[in-house]
Amino acid sequence: MIWKPSVTVAAVIERGGRFLFVEERIDGRLVLNQPAGHLDPGESLAAACRREVLEETAHDFEPRSLVGVYRWHYAAKDVTFLRFCFAGDVSGQDPTRTLDGEIVRLHWLTPAELAARKSDHRSPLVTKCVTDFLSGKRYPLDLFSPEFA
Repeated sequence: MIWKPSVTVAAVIERGGRFLFVEERIDGRLVLNQPAGHLDPGESLAAACRREVLEETAHDFEPRSLVGVYRWHYAAKDVTFLRFCFAGDVSGQDPTRTLDGEIVRLHWLTPAELAARKSDHRSPLVTKCVTDFLSGKRYPLDLFSPEFA
């Protein structure tokens, strides 16, 4: 058997002490997550993150640093996710843009508000990415060779 992790990207976006989250319907329940999604074939990690943030939030996002690389096994579906989480800036929102079909609404939450909704988190990575961001973890994007950045 060949093991094939599902490669994903996510964005930690902070503004005034609040973080941008999506509320999405997954497997019949509403969950909170960072704007995140799957890497497409031939796509760079940064480009995938820009695209996913735009598709899920209608915000233009520019990755500035890598917060971390995470592995999480979703036992219910026996899928292992390999997540590359980026921090960066949003420069605007297109209110006319239709969001991905699973997205129900956007939230700007403080860390305390996020913690109060822990049972709604899509995975433990939601908290871990924010915690790492708040602790100052940032790695330069030149960590990646140009074709992967």
